[in-house]
Amino acid sequence: MLLLIDAGNTRVKWALVPRGARNASALGQWMASGMVDHAQIGTLGDAWRGHKIAHVLISNVAGQAMREKLEQALSHVLGLQPVPLEWFASCASLAGVRNHYRNPAQLGCDRFASVIGAHALHPGKALVVATCGTATTVDAVTPDGIFQGGMILPGLGLMAASLARNTAQLPEVAETTGITEPFADHTDAAIISGCIAAQTGAIERAVRAHRQHHGEVQCVLSGGAAPLIAPHLGFAPLRVDNLVLIGLHHVAMNTSC
Repeated sequence: MLLLIDAGNTRVKWALVPRGARNASALGQWMASGMVDHAQIGTLGDAWRGHKIAHVLISNVAGQAMREKLEQALSHVLGLQPVPLEWFASCASLAGVRNHYRNPAQLGCDRFASVIGAHALHPGKALVVATCGTATTVDAVTPDGIFQGGMILPGLGLMAASLARNTAQLPEVAETTGITEPFADHTDAAIISGCIAAQTGAIERAVRAHRQHHGEVQCVLSGGAAPLIAPHLGFAPLRVDNLVLIGLHHVAMNTSC
């Protein structure tokens, strides 16, 4: 059994992959999966216990403290079993994607896993991969698997919270405030309308720029805020959940860095 872990800035997602799930059609088809907030990491051992885990592959962007907590949770489950524990890292070329970052190792491992997953799901297509979480990342991939680079901006929740903290008399509003028109008639909706315009504007600009060189471009949208952003885009994106885990799954079926 392969255990995949995506430790993000806010939550930890995981999936268990059966030994035989080693073809493209198996991507995202897992025996079990789940998600916890950082404060609930101690519960992960109960979810993993009882499974015959033979390999663990982890993407972690939440720092050293998270690494130590995950190692502790895994040690309680695995005991003294000699199970390979691999920390996924960005590199120059892996699993069908070539990383054209100036310093390939500097690319966030979650972004690299996401573009690998998107390219594995949609080979031969020019892609814009937008992940809308704590931060929003918007990345470009060519049809032959070259990761060209991307954008990073505050996520929808961070944008709204920043306005509340740093602007006098503006309330902190829930991300779920519904908007139907771009020009809102009350302040809560105006904040959300502006934040969504910033998110969609970055994604739409990336798609337009990528189209100049590659014609037809498919936008792959992932992340917790994707359901809030998708209806406001000027095109229909492909929604894919757990894109980092899908990328890790694909990497596990191919060579390592």
